[in-house]
Amino acid sequence: MNTALALDHLGVAARDLAPMCAAYERLGFTLSPIAQQSGRRRPDLPVEKYGSGNRCAFLKHGYIELIAILDPALFDNNLNAFLARYPGVHILALAMLDEEANLQRLRNAGIDIPGVAYLERPVEAGGPIARFARLPFPDPPEGRVQLIQHLTPELVWQDRWMGHANKAEVLEAAILCADKPADTAARLSRLSGLPVEPDPAGGFLLRLPGAARAAGPKAPALETRVRVLTPEALATVLPGVVAPASPFMAGMVVRTADGAASARRILAGMPAREAPEGIMVPPEFAAGAAIIFT
Repeated sequence: MNTALALDHLGVAARDLAPMCAAYERLGFTLSPIAQQSGRRRPDLPVEKYGSGNRCAFLKHGYIELIAILDPALFDNNLNAFLARYPGVHILALAMLDEEANLQRLRNAGIDIPGVAYLERPVEAGGPIARFARLPFPDPPEGRVQLIQHLTPELVWQDRWMGHANKAEVLEAAILCADKPADTAARLSRLSGLPVEPDPAGGFLLRLPGAARAAGPKAPALETRVRVLTPEALATVLPGVVAPASPFMAGMVVRTADGAASARRILAGMPAREAPEGIMVPPEFAAGAAIIFT
């Protein structure tokens, strides 16, 4: 299959990992251990250790990556350039199940992709190595926008990291904002191989059809979404959120097992806000990312 199938993960970036992780733990997420990344800067170069590393909140369908610079002496994996724009979401990854078929589709469409970009990291210190195949869209202004295939999904989606106090189960939607939403939507359509449609709030909507195991070894086949909103629409979907730049990866919708009841209890006393799809954590309490629990 040579199209994107699901919303795989969003990456929230910061310079320091610890404060960001503490914020997400306060929101009721269980996080995987710290893992430093390695990869090739180009497909023809050797694997090197990167200065970037992450901890993740793995869900039954998809996950949230918290990524920061662990060693400033090493290649920063472009995080400094991202963070010069704003702190928050800078990575949008769509799940695929055949990297070679998607590479050929993108090349046939005239997109200059040198090859499959492989990334690896230990799942924990001294643990086995998880491996990923990526097809990044070349230099999009939105941030790191890519197709991804997990080559060792069972190593990262482990039951011990998937029980969350907030009952989060599905990364259901990514919310972007752009002054020129048609341009961002066109790039996402070309990358995914899927059409976009008008978003009811204003802007465009990319529907990802879903496939079993596309976004986790136990993930069911379900539709997920990427919304590309106008600034005016952003104010209605994420109340109080103002885009600091354009384009802007504003936040996400996380589906829970209990209709956000547990999340609401955890958020009691925090200035959370009601949003059309659920209860919203403002960006200042989630490392720059607005999170809607539904």
